[in-house]
Amino acid sequence: MKKVISKDGTSIAFDQYGAGPVVILVDGALGYRKHWMNEQLAAHLAHHFTVINYDRRGHGDSGDTLPYAVEREIEDIDALIDAAGGAAYLYGLSSGAILALEAASKLPPKVKKLALYEPPFIIDDSRPPLPADYVEHLNDLIAQGRRGTAVDYFMTAALLIPEEYLEPMHSDPTWPEMEAIAHTIAYDGTFVRDFLAGKPLPAKRWLSATMPTFVIVGGNSEPFFHDGAKSLVSLLSDAQYRVLEGQDHGVAPEALAPLLVESLRA
Repeated sequence: MKKVISKDGTSIAFDQYGAGPVVILVDGALGYRKHWMNEQLAAHLAHHFTVINYDRRGHGDSGDTLPYAVEREIEDIDALIDAAGGAAYLYGLSSGAILALEAASKLPPKVKKLALYEPPFIIDDSRPPLPADYVEHLNDLIAQGRRGTAVDYFMTAALLIPEEYLEPMHSDPTWPEMEAIAHTIAYDGTFVRDFLAGKPLPAKRWLSATMPTFVIVGGNSEPFFHDGAKSLVSLLSDAQYRVLEGQDHGVAPEALAPLLVESLRA
């Protein structure tokens, strides 16, 4: 494990693999670098790139300076890029894809290419938007010490997982890790909720993200993921929409890695 100090003094933990152009993995809600899917993806990519697999602030071994602001997360990515030599590709998953896109639009000289897997944009009424009080309710649950309930709420309100599926998930070996970082679900909520509200994407928000961008969606994923990806591609100056057949939101590292290698090495 290595660490870098972000602009506000927060320690950001990361593991580094491989050699070649730098790729930074930006995980989504409840993600952490030691999750087996992150480690497997990093191992696959390390044959072609220098891979930075990091814990977002509040996750894993990274610090968590309050109050939270998405600008601090962008500064964390900036610090990782500087520590890796001053330039990098970004790969973001789910809400981490939205964070990577936000970072790329703020750091265009440093972010050379961008790959996004299923940013969860809700641009119409094809599925329910996030509840209006989503972030506030999550923060209330955390303040009450109800971390498991906060994870349940994320699963049902954001992922639309039926309640009858929750009980078996509580016995999953990763459940304690998810409860430990349950407070960070609201962090993601603060920067994604405007884009998960059933409204068109803002046409001019990411105009500075002119680097080659690949927006990837699983062939088995819900239509709203495809609609959001196509909408984003139409707004960016150098973007491609790619479909990874046989996959859904829980994308398999061994399936994703070849497409990332092909896209980022092009």
